[in-house]
Amino acid sequence: MTQSSSWTLYRRLLGYVKPYWHYFSLAVLGYAIYAASSTALAEMMKRLIDGIQNPDASFRLFLPLFVIGMFTARGVGTFLGTYFMSNVARNVVHSLRCEVFNHMLHLSGRFFDAHSSGHLVSRVTYHVEQVTGAATKAVTILLREGLFVIGLLGYLLWTNWMLTLVFLTVTPLIGLVVRVASKRFRRISRRIQSSMGDVTHVASEALSGYKVVRTHGAEEYEKQRFARASNYNREQSLKEALTKGISTPVIQLLVAIALAGLVWLAMAPELMASMTAGEFVAFITAASLMAKPVKQLTEINSEIQKGLAASQELFGLLEVPPERDDGTILPTRLEGHVSFEGVRFAYGDDQPEVLKSIDLDVTPGELIAIVGRSGSGKTTLMGLLPRFYYPTEGRVTIDGIAINEYQLSPLRQQIALVSQQVTLFNASIADNIAYGVPDANREQIKAAADSAYASEFIERLPKGFDTVVGDNGVMLSGGQRQRLAIARAIFKDAPILILDEATSALDTESERYIQRALEEVCRDRTTFVIAHRLSTIERADRILVMEQGEVVESGTHAQLLERDGAYAALYRLQFQEVEA
Repeated sequence: MTQSSSWTLYRRLLGYVKPYWHYFSLAVLGYAIYAASSTALAEMMKRLIDGIQNPDASFRLFLPLFVIGMFTARGVGTFLGTYFMSNVARNVVHSLRCEVFNHMLHLSGRFFDAHSSGHLVSRVTYHVEQVTGAATKAVTILLREGLFVIGLLGYLLWTNWMLTLVFLTVTPLIGLVVRVASKRFRRISRRIQSSMGDVTHVASEALSGYKVVRTHGAEEYEKQRFARASNYNREQSLKEALTKGISTPVIQLLVAIALAGLVWLAMAPELMASMTAGEFVAFITAASLMAKPVKQLTEINSEIQKGLAASQELFGLLEVPPERDDGTILPTRLEGHVSFEGVRFAYGDDQPEVLKSIDLDVTPGELIAIVGRSGSGKTTLMGLLPRFYYPTEGRVTIDGIAINEYQLSPLRQQIALVSQQVTLFNASIADNIAYGVPDANREQIKAAADSAYASEFIERLPKGFDTVVGDNGVMLSGGQRQRLAIARAIFKDAPILILDEATSALDTESERYIQRALEEVCRDRTTFVIAHRLSTIERADRILVMEQGEVVESGTHAQLLERDGAYAALYRLQFQEVEA
């Protein structure tokens, strides 16, 4: 990364501080007071030495008051700087974290297909903290210690400008060390951030899938996988510490050499003759005080480089375009006339086609069942309706209008989806059924649960509809989770319903209940049912059989059995499995 692009990144980063300029201004004021009062220590030494040599009554009263005033001002400055800069820091963390999270919620399905959840979570947590270190922690040290250094330099120039210029001869060497260290810090920081994503990803997978891990006896495997990810992170962190550990003492040594030369020159007889003892002590004190802030200023380099490396990833993420939403038509309640016209789809330019020349016309209220082997394209076809993906060729229309002409969010409000992998949130059952609808009517929630035959198990729970279901419904059985998902779809009352293997997790009794519920919920709705159990779709208005991305058969259950083709073969195979 070039110096100009680094500055562009940092300037964009500081843009997040701008809304809190009033807090920032108070912090700057505090650090200015801190720098001035700290610099006054050298002046105090001068007055102390000169006062000892030429004592008088006013000096005896003035010096104690000067000391009290100096440390009081320093305390006030420290408080203002520390508190208000922390205020800015936490506000920046909140703003940036919300912006990144909000942006991710609007990214396309293909983006989530290409990124693991662990790496995405790491960006919202770890990366944001690193960025904030550069935006606020580094600025804190830069202001506090930078103003202190400026104050000391000013005092040194005022006391003896010739000696001060000698002291500044090491500045180019310090700049060279900082530049070399910066490049290494940036490179290592990128690796650390990437490895943190790996650590989060591995831990998330192993902990969320703990049942699979234990039943396969894979604890040792997961321990080793996590240890490898964590060890790589450790190695990179140690490299960062090594760089910091070498660069800081080198800079301190350069300052010490300059300070030693300064002391040697200052003790020359011709210079001693032109300075009072107090001025000499004050000059040496001010020069000595320079070591600590210079050390801290060089150490912020690592914070800045970590922040810039993280901000590169975050700003790169924020620049990923959100889902396309070129639609202008605001749908009210759709009738549900769905058409697929010459639809073809591939997940990437270099990927094989998943859907090939799909032509399908569905009338409002029709129940369409889609069957076929795994990988035949059933779920992908249904993913086009809510615009999770866009056809590479052809178009999909609802009520005669291409779906990309509808506004995206209102269009999705017209579609209810129940998938095989049920997603429940760690909230109450009522909140899960009425998901996305705050303060929903409790009677409507109960009616939806009744229709999905979920009330019978909900009422047996300790707190009924107020029972918290745990992480992804861990407190419930697979069939109960599926019924809650169907209740959520019923509550949404959308004119188009997609059931993707919605009864796959149900036992025979629950399935019988759900079949009755689906007959009720599918009435007056255009319904698409992706089914594995063919017994559940015998009453469908039309059954489509898909193979390798194409519709190879279409008709009613009776028609397809009579035709004795692909559907009949699937039906016989499943019937034999049941018999066995």
